[in-house]
Amino acid sequence: MTMIATVLMALAVAYALAGVPVRARLVKDPDRSDADLIRFDLVMSAALTALLGAAAVAAAVSDGFDGPALVAGRVLAVVAAATTGGYAVRAVLAAGGIPTRDDNYDDPALDPPLRGGRVIGLMERTGIAVSLLLAWPAGIAVILGVKGLARFPQLREHHASEQFILGTFASVLWACAAAGIGWLLGHS
Repeated sequence: MTMIATVLMALAVAYALAGVPVRARLVKDPDRSDADLIRFDLVMSAALTALLGAAAVAAAVSDGFDGPALVAGRVLAVVAAATTGGYAVRAVLAAGGIPTRDDNYDDPALDPPLRGGRVIGLMERTGIAVSLLLAWPAGIAVILGVKGLARFPQLREHHASEQFILGTFASVLWACAAAGIGWLLGHS
């Protein structure tokens, strides 16, 4: 069952990465609406949640890995945390009424989105998953503190603080869940 969990995580990573160029084409297509992108993010989020949920169940009922196999499985869990979380974060932001793409074709954007959020989110999820798998949960506070300080000047604006809070919360929860799968791989 441990190998099944690993394969499911690898499939989730591959699926998430395969969705990147598809989403990029949707963003550039003037015939596509924001609703199309939101639906795409929701479908991707649901599929990735199902794959990673199945991986968690398989890891929970398995005998667990040890040695190099455990290290490889945990590295894969970190990669899964980093690469699969963006869709869920965008879905949460959309549910909160926050625009999730640069060009809003349906209506003019009143408030510009925070810049660099995708890259920062990827690094944030990586750092959180690594911190948890190294049994250093205080690393989460360090990561969020640095992120908050870096974004502090922008957080005075209402739309920015909402985007920061919702996006960060969704990203952290996703990273914790993926790290949990990595932790389960080593515990029988």
